[in-house]
Amino acid sequence: MKKLFYTLSLVLIFAFCNGQVKLGKPEVNPISVQKTYLDWRNYQKENVMLSQDFVALDSNSKEITKAEFLQKLSEGNNIPIRLESEKSVFQYQLFKIEPKSDSSIKASIAETAYNEIQNYKKEGEPFPEFSFNDLNGNLITNENLKGKIVVVKCWYIHCAACIKEFPEVNQLVSNYKNRKDIVFISLAEDSPEQLKAFLARKPLSYSVVPNLKTYMNLTLQLNAFPTHFIINKEGFIAKVLSDSKSLEVALAKVSERN
Repeated sequence: MKKLFYTLSLVLIFAFCNGQVKLGKPEVNPISVQKTYLDWRNYQKENVMLSQDFVALDSNSKEITKAEFLQKLSEGNNIPIRLESEKSVFQYQLFKIEPKSDSSIKASIAETAYNEIQNYKKEGEPFPEFSFNDLNGNLITNENLKGKIVVVKCWYIHCAACIKEFPEVNQLVSNYKNRKDIVFISLAEDSPEQLKAFLARKPLSYSVVPNLKTYMNLTLQLNAFPTHFIINKEGFIAKVLSDSKSLEVALAKVSERN
């Protein structure tokens, strides 16, 4: 009986351990990355993608929800550091902001986290109804996009970050050119005349819809640009993302499931 109990205990322990996410070490020193605001900004830009689905850990390495993780970041006392893991796995842990760190680090993290919280709340909700005409006169509505995955880029001409990612999002369109069930649409604040002149110099492979400042600010309630939406075939928001790198990873996952 004791032998049986011992064997069962080992099986349960083994199963429990295998069910846990294997956690890596921080990929950078959490203290050295805070030496200057530029150090942090460069690390954040290349390695921190909070729009993604990820394993979230508090400062004691305890797993928490993404919502809890973002909330703690928005309070301005922590920085997110990615842990070493497989390329397709994202693990972030909270580390305390050093007392002598540049105050701009705290402010930028809190602002980013706040925006990510607002985006995260939108996921799972129906995308608001729409009926737009793009620059080529094509009518785009919820109805005629039923059964398709819709990728939406929200931007405006004077948004430097929006323009900088044009090559990446254009490449994304090219990567999915054989997927007739995936549509790329961009919503812009600017007038048709402004957009036509601008896009003649800097082409965008998306369908472009003009004059949507009010719709994006009031209906979509956007806090930052660029913002990307992935709408699933049922018309619900699958992901809301703040950069093209996160968009690429998320679209690959959504397109595999549909």
